[in-house]
Amino acid sequence: MHGRILKRPAERLRHFDAAIEKAVAPYRRNAAVRTIALFGKIGDQPPLRTLCAGVTLFGLIRGDERLAKSGIRMLAAHELATGMKSFLKHRIDRKRPRNADTPHDNAARPGHSRAKAKSSFPSGHSAGAIAVARAFGRDYPDHRATALGAATLAGASQVPRSAHFATDVIAGLAVGWTAEALVSGALAVARRFLGAADDSGIAGPSGATLHGRAMPDR
Repeated sequence: MHGRILKRPAERLRHFDAAIEKAVAPYRRNAAVRTIALFGKIGDQPPLRTLCAGVTLFGLIRGDERLAKSGIRMLAAHELATGMKSFLKHRIDRKRPRNADTPHDNAARPGHSRAKAKSSFPSGHSAGAIAVARAFGRDYPDHRATALGAATLAGASQVPRSAHFATDVIAGLAVGWTAEALVSGALAVARRFLGAADDSGIAGPSGATLHGRAMPDR
């Protein structure tokens, strides 16, 4: 009973993916589409890790604490998003658009294949890009819209190049969004904990206090 209830929405999503793939197929070699696809490669793991490390290093060199912390937040969000994405990929098999000939072929099924041709769900580019963009946007809200727009474009570019179906991209964005929210929540808890420790009078070993009393140097 439950299987039949879930089957219809799943079939509709597969046909939705197939319809979009058919619509974009004629433009795959278009110069504009190829340019967008080239831009989308920034959502891969090595470029994003390099970006996060670069932001952190630049912040340290400039003595800009906010920028350095933002780079660390970006990297943490990216790594969690990558881990979550990999967890799903290693448990769900789905052919990539370039390997699926019919709507039936693009079904997502339980499986453990490590083959690239069967690792379409979810989109790792989308997950990593949106996680990094949201992390950066938390520290630099004035640039949040630009960062999120660039990340969304990086994810969406996977569709016309037949690397992912539209629902793979949507799922990837959801994974990245969730990962960044978890990292942000963990950092907020850590800050509150450290703030509470400071308020209690606990500080460092030298020149520190404990419950308002000076601690002698040893």
